[in-house]
Amino acid sequence: MYQAEHSLDETLDQERQVVDYLMAHPDFLARHPEVLSAIEVPHGIQGAVSLIEYQVRILRRQLATERNRLVHLIARARQNESLAIRLHGLILQLMMVKDPEPLCHLLRETLLREFHAEALAFKLFARATLESRPHDPVANAFADFIDRRNALCGPLSPERAVALFGEGGTGIHSAAIVPIHADGQSGIIAIGSADATRFSPEMGTDFLNRLGEIISQKLRTVHLGNCEPH
Repeated sequence: MYQAEHSLDETLDQERQVVDYLMAHPDFLARHPEVLSAIEVPHGIQGAVSLIEYQVRILRRQLATERNRLVHLIARARQNESLAIRLHGLILQLMMVKDPEPLCHLLRETLLREFHAEALAFKLFARATLESRPHDPVANAFADFIDRRNALCGPLSPERAVALFGEGGTGIHSAAIVPIHADGQSGIIAIGSADATRFSPEMGTDFLNRLGEIISQKLRTVHLGNCEPH
């Protein structure tokens, strides 16, 4: 029994030495083609293939992986370019708006269309109100959202959906919450979808964060006021 274990350990040690040597001298088989022609490398199929064919298959798999990665990066780049163009278009439109009602209409129409959403809610609070009435039940219901600096995406509980979107919130199952911080005002813009997977925690929020900054800046000159759905 001892001799068998000793023999196995010795064999494994020799194999390790061979592996280390080949890794340190990758041109060994090129310099000794007779070794290459004599060895067999099983590849999960009937029979065996040459080491070169085996290496080619590995390289092909690696190439396919890199191609898929490149396709993903190109798709993401095109998506970001499209978002940038649409964001630029919204900025141009916002520059032309001077009154609350057209601003409300523009934001509602644009955000619902761009995000393929069914519901939109604006919850804005005067900071003086938040400070003078820290236990205001309406403000407290949105406290976790108002204090955020970055947008939040994910599923919604029925209670929060109704709190955000009113009675229409019963059919809303996911949302993107964009914090708004303007002069004298803090709040959120909530974009809601009936699809529970439309907005997920894994989604990137760069576009939403920029959107929040742009709208916040606009609200420094035009107060949104009462922006309820008609």
